[in-house]
Amino acid sequence: MTEKSNSQIALVRTGPSVLVVDDEQDFVETLVKRLERRGFKVTGVGSGKDALLMLGETSFDVVILDVMMPGMDGIETLREIKLAWPKTQVILLSGHGGEEMGLRGMAYGAYSYLLKPVSLKIVVETAYMAFEEGGLR
Repeated sequence: MTEKSNSQIALVRTGPSVLVVDDEQDFVETLVKRLERRGFKVTGVGSGKDALLMLGETSFDVVILDVMMPGMDGIETLREIKLAWPKTQVILLSGHGGEEMGLRGMAYGAYSYLLKPVSLKIVVETAYMAFEEGGLR
């Protein structure tokens, strides 16, 4: 005879886990807060090197990555991410660079390339689409 348990399993759908990488600290703090309010689990760091260290410690569904950063730039960081964590989706953000930079990023495996200033709505929609596509792989 089996006994029924009174405990129930609840499936809770939360937003994707996101790593925001940008050398502009104010931008990182603002984007982290805004994404958290929309149900994302978000961490922010200020450099490509810190992003790689964080990815080594924690799994993220999506990385939102600035292209122009001192030291390790976004394209170099993207290449390292795709080598070590190929299923992690990367969205590149840039206030500089234009079409050529976007094409380079896409060639290295970026999910999308967005130009700053970009609306939060576009960032949220792109992150969800990247998350959903990543889950289908």
